[in-house]
Amino acid sequence: MSEDEFDDVIRVHLKGTFTVFKAAAAIMRKQEGGGSLIGFTSGVWALGSVSQANYAAAKGGIVSLTYAAAVGLERYGVRANAIAPVARTRMSANVPTTLAEIGDPEDISPMAVYLLSDNAAAITGQVYTVVGNKVAVWSQPKEIRAMYGTERWTPEAIDENLMSTVKFERLPFLDMVAEMKPAADAREKPNAEKADA
Repeated sequence: MSEDEFDDVIRVHLKGTFTVFKAAAAIMRKQEGGGSLIGFTSGVWALGSVSQANYAAAKGGIVSLTYAAAVGLERYGVRANAIAPVARTRMSANVPTTLAEIGDPEDISPMAVYLLSDNAAAITGQVYTVVGNKVAVWSQPKEIRAMYGTERWTPEAIDENLMSTVKFERLPFLDMVAEMKPAADAREKPNAEKADA
């Protein structure tokens, strides 16, 4: 991937979301009742991507931007959430294995309308997946385990203690990629027909 390819995707997705949030927030901060911002991300924000590091980085940035907007604008009554759709598109058509869950682009709009409504006035700083007839919320990032030393850590001390205390959390997408490898090597595109339908 060239730097231009990386920059183009960041500019379209992440900076594009920033410019919309910035313009809308300027108005929403001044109006009675605040308002609602919605960012559009993708599951790759949390999982990573085999061949689209630029897209994954942009979508992860949108989630972080959404969290920052939720925290920074809450005092003005402005809320910010993100939707991570899973739908039949030209991009999903290139996935080499059959997607377990896939919906249609039309499945997304009811969630957007709901998050923009007064009925969702208490909801902010959330990431929702919408796929077919399923709506799911992503867990919030937080520390899950920690270790403390009596003085500044050294690499050797970390090596002695890390695996018995803090351990690590395996990135789930690593296993999914391994499962997809044979189909990817065979250049299979089982979702292509669904995307064209």
